Amino acid sequence: MSELQINTTQNVKINFTASGVGERLMAFIIDMLIKIGYITILNMSLGAFQDMDQWSQIGINTLLGLPIVFYTLVLEALLEGQTIGKKIVKIKVVKIDGYQASLADYVVRWFFRIVDIYIFGLGFFVILFSKRSQRLGDMAAGTSVILLKDKVNISHTILEDLTEDYKPTYPTVIKLSDNDARIIKDTFTTAKLANDYQTLIKLRNKIIEVIEVKAINGNDIQFIDTILKDYNYYTQSM
Repeated sequence: MSELQINTTQNVKINFTASGVGERLMAFIIDMLIKIGYITILNMSLGAFQDMDQWSQIGINTLLGLPIVFYTLVLEALLEGQTIGKKIVKIKVVKIDGYQASLADYVVRWFFRIVDIYIFGLGFFVILFSKRSQRLGDMAAGTSVILLKDKVNISHTILEDLTEDYKPTYPTVIKLSDNDARIIKDTFTTAKLANDYQTLIKLRNKIIEVIEVKAINGNDIQFIDTILKDYNYYTQSM
């Protein structure tokens, strides 16, 4: 498996393990089985519409077939880069620049499935020879697929040790996603060890912009540390 290096907007490099063809193929098969199950149930239920005219049947078949067509696009958008198959295999779509992929990115990936998957499975061969394990859709969208099951300890995750009486400071921190929190922690840890104060300033400003706070407590290090703890407090309480 290849290492995927993501450059964040703070010019901090984060390494992930890129998903190989095996994991992506397994996720694809699981999703395909779900689609086949849906089609099977659908065919068993269509007997009730046999008395309708031809155009009505075509309309109903088209409408009921939409979940199959948009299955991957909708789930990746709703589940932040995962389908049911990807969740089971523990892989996820991410942006190469470290940000969470947007709806536009998922649309591009979904559109290129026509070429990548349904034309001789071209995408699987492209993945084999791509340095970032990307198919054509990933290349066009600026995304890749990473493994989420690496062995990690708490210092490598978004988790923070909190005391039982911990009181949060910034409630708007819930505007962040898990992916945002991971990027913040990785960037924060690297910049703090390197005494890279310029990156810490940029990171602080970006956080303030996203969570929309007007005043902060303490210096940059104390502020970002509090943000990570607050995020853990609120997400663990949900």
